Amino acid sequence: MDVTTSGLTKAAGAAAATAGAIFIAVQINHPGSDEFTTETTQWVARSCAKAVMAALALAGLTGIYLRQRRQSGLLGLVGYLVFAAGYLCIFSVEMIAATVLPGLIHSNPAFVDDVVAAANGGTTDLGHLQALFNLAGIGFLLGGLLFGIATYRAGVLARWAAALLALATAGTVALAVLPESFNRPFAVPTGIALIGLGVSLWRNSSDDVAPVVSADPALEPVAR
Repeated sequence: MDVTTSGLTKAAGAAAATAGAIFIAVQINHPGSDEFTTETTQWVARSCAKAVMAALALAGLTGIYLRQRRQSGLLGLVGYLVFAAGYLCIFSVEMIAATVLPGLIHSNPAFVDDVVAAANGGTTDLGHLQALFNLAGIGFLLGGLLFGIATYRAGVLARWAAALLALATAGTVALAVLPESFNRPFAVPTGIALIGLGVSLWRNSSDDVAPVVSADPALEPVAR
């Protein structure tokens, strides 16, 4: 069985689309910050789902960038690196939320409360952890904007999805002044954009069909 660039591109498209679907799904009936506590099963389940979403988004974004690397130019590279860094930070935050905070709820509840408050936009003194939250937010907002613009300009994948990605990620800056009830609806457009880009990447994968890895060395062409 050959692993082809076409197959890898399709896998990346599926990863991006799945990440978008999970991003939308975790918003459904999401509790408010005042009733969403780290000692609940729902907290762990949603945090794990968000971590999976971030990992799939990283794979999907990598495939999207590689598919259009020549057309997107320097802006595409910068946008990809910043956006990917943002998702990597999000993955780290959600892993901490799923595996560390539930174990500290009884031994150090004040710290857990500070972390949850910071994750929801509050200002607390958490040192490097606060920096991680800030990097996640900046990477998501700025990276999504730059990557969306670069993807739109490249014209390789669905432009409506690229434009929606740029607008949706940049629009999250408004959440700083809007009520918490807007947090969940504002996430949906980003999820739709990832689904659109993932489906578009899947459909545009047939241009690259050269095998890059062969499972059976005997099937490799002999040099003449």
